[in-house]
Amino acid sequence: MNVKILRNILEANDQIADRIRGRLTAKGVRAINLISAPGSGKTSLLERSIAALKHDYRIAVLEGDIATTRDADRIEKLGVPVVQLLTGGACHLEAPLVERGLNELDLDALDLLFIENVGNIACPAEFDLGETVKVGILSVTEGHDKPAKYPLLFHEIGALVLNKIDLVPYVNFDYEQFLSDFRKLNAKAPVFQLSCVSGAGTRDWTHWLEHVAHGEIVVPAHAHSHADLVDIVQPHAHPHKKGVVATVPAGGTAVPPGTAATTARELV
Repeated sequence: MNVKILRNILEANDQIADRIRGRLTAKGVRAINLISAPGSGKTSLLERSIAALKHDYRIAVLEGDIATTRDADRIEKLGVPVVQLLTGGACHLEAPLVERGLNELDLDALDLLFIENVGNIACPAEFDLGETVKVGILSVTEGHDKPAKYPLLFHEIGALVLNKIDLVPYVNFDYEQFLSDFRKLNAKAPVFQLSCVSGAGTRDWTHWLEHVAHGEIVVPAHAHSHADLVDIVQPHAHPHKKGVVATVPAGGTAVPPGTAATTARELV
């Protein structure tokens, strides 16, 4: 009975996620679903990413939390639209709540939409939110065994950010074991080693986001193959700068970047 109930919940969620994906695709908006455990650095990574990209791309954030607006308050200071999504106790975002958040945004004024999921590396991986790509964030302080212990997330993601690399000398993190476990689940999703505190490695990450913004990287929900992810981010000609239309594959859309007014709302 419990299996049937879960299946029904996921099927209903996927129907709404497909509707969200259709809306975003029609508007040329690329959505990045950020998933990690609490304290891995999702909000810090968002702050770094937005600061690097907001002058060339129109960005908004859906901020998921169980309680408080503290992360949304941090993002609002960066001058981009942010909508707070409070789950009221649920350990993950679901498509219906994300759809409500989208209704608070002007999709015609966006290029990139970041969805910061609730801090958890188990439940959020089950739920399609209509995103363009899922991104996992793991900090070295959490340990190298997480891909082996939480395989679904690491199989589903289109990229992995390994954060807090400046702390490697002080923690027991076996990178070779981590990478071996990850590659058994996900053959080609790029791994970005960086530090949100020092800024080391963040340029490679934001460059990858530029490719996402130009429609060059799409990883459908529950994808079982990531074969195209590495080759597509090799050196290229288009500069990703404001006013320049990128060269994109068939079906891709390059939306001229702009600006957006700041809003902060709470959905309950």
